[in-house]
Amino acid sequence: MRIIAGRFKGAEIKVPKDGKTTRPTTDRTKEAIFSRLKSVGAIAGADVLDLFAGTGALGFEALSRGARSLVAVEASSRVASCIKSTAGGLCRLPGWDPSVKVKVVKARAEKFVSAAPSDKPVSGSPYSLVFMDPPYAMDTEECNILLKDIVTGPVVTDGAVIVVERSARSEAVSAPAGWEITMSRKYGETAVDYIGHS
Repeated sequence: MRIIAGRFKGAEIKVPKDGKTTRPTTDRTKEAIFSRLKSVGAIAGADVLDLFAGTGALGFEALSRGARSLVAVEASSRVASCIKSTAGGLCRLPGWDPSVKVKVVKARAEKFVSAAPSDKPVSGSPYSLVFMDPPYAMDTEECNILLKDIVTGPVVTDGAVIVVERSARSEAVSAPAGWEITMSRKYGETAVDYIGHS
């Protein structure tokens, strides 16, 4: 796996050797997601939270395209180690900006969000861009509860964009009160919802 665009284009994204722990977002889907985010000005200077990060591919893609910080939350120790390895590789590239901050948190996404007051973004500001790519086994009600927790706590800015990626066969998520789904798209087997403040 590699970053597909931006200042780190072509950089390797480390993956577990057995490949069984992650479900990588396809390049086609990534390109569509980032085209949308760029069109609404959600990437440049963003403080990014990547929940259920897996390999961290979405978070690293955002950094490559101009985000200023990334916190990647992953429950698997083995996969979290891969994210750290990728970050270490990026730090050694000529295009790396020392002001860019990356933090990897080994935790369940739900626990991280509930503990948000003590888990400040590495920039010190609330997150302005959130990627939420839960396991397909996580049901819609659980997703809706997590979305509510994200927006009612000190996790995100009022102008944040939340990107939810799930199976196209899943029941659609609902936007929390005061927020709305601004766009929904299906890319093959993947459904992507973009949620913003209403």
